[in-house]
Amino acid sequence: MAMGRHQPALLGGLFIGVLSSLPVISSANVCCCLWVVAGGVLVVYLQQQNKPEPVETADAVLGGLFAGLIGAVITCIVQYFLMSITGDLWQDAIRQQFENSEIPPEVRDMVNNVLTGRSIWVLMLAFTLPMNAVFAMLGSLLGLAFFRKKLPPPTQQG
Repeated sequence: MAMGRHQPALLGGLFIGVLSSLPVISSANVCCCLWVVAGGVLVVYLQQQNKPEPVETADAVLGGLFAGLIGAVITCIVQYFLMSITGDLWQDAIRQQFENSEIPPEVRDMVNNVLTGRSIWVLMLAFTLPMNAVFAMLGSLLGLAFFRKKLPPPTQQG
């Protein structure tokens, strides 16, 4: 069964989003955005499975870009739901840390305002989108090194 043109990027984005959202497993992203890079590699692997000729660099990089963006959106949506399930626990923990430190009250109030409401989601998305896009594109370049089919040597015609 052949994959559609965009299916590798969708599957790579799903891979990135799910693994980057799971509480314990997501900690691997601390090390060089592991799941994001792996999602970019997965995109190229899937792209190459569909083609008899080598995957073009531009196709691989665009697939990685889209996978990173899709993964970022999935990650932020899942994080939103996880944080709303845990309620104010994480906000209270941060507030407690601020109260025990010597941070000026103005800064403390500003951080508390950002942590309440939808501002935190905008910040999360603003950070996650470009990071995932860049690292998934790097992963797709790595995937080219691993999975791109070699061109056959030119035949001599005489």
